[in-house]
Amino acid sequence: MFFGHKPSPETIKRFLDGQLEQPFSYPEVGATRATTPPGYNVDHNRIRLGEGREMFARAVGALKRWNMFEMDWVEIFPKNEPVVVGSTVAILVSHLGFWSLNASRIVYIFGEDAKSEQFGFAYGTLTEHSEKGEERFTVEYHPADKSVWYDLFAFSRPRHLLARAGYSFSRRLQKRFARDSLKAMEIAVKK
Repeated sequence: MFFGHKPSPETIKRFLDGQLEQPFSYPEVGATRATTPPGYNVDHNRIRLGEGREMFARAVGALKRWNMFEMDWVEIFPKNEPVVVGSTVAILVSHLGFWSLNASRIVYIFGEDAKSEQFGFAYGTLTEHSEKGEERFTVEYHPADKSVWYDLFAFSRPRHLLARAGYSFSRRLQKRFARDSLKAMEIAVKK
């Protein structure tokens, strides 16, 4: 959904309420667990956040608080949505003087065991999203060198007519999101 101005909190809530029962916009739900389906753009980005179990715990907390969306041109709604399978969120994006509102739902979560060396989740696009596909957010602890990593993995392709018409711009936005998400996580774990 596109707007010529920033939508009000009431508009965003109505939009989100209307998405709660909507289906995913792609058939390969859960595919970020294994191999990506053909015909999609694939993006994979990583950053080393630091080292140690304490750093890993901070990184897990940052993911659960959606800190990877803390950037000046993207907002997540609701800001305190719990990271549980089935949670639906709206992603508000500001670009070139207009705004887009996109809906996604958490598909799966992994690594919730206290002894796990990974934690993450994936969300998939719903029918009111300018793209279609899935994105996985992961933090990892590597015991061999005690390093902690944030990993962002996605497959997508344009769904909305404007996203298809502005394909190169859409791809630039996706790459910008990945870069800024890595930076947001880096900042979040240092707080």
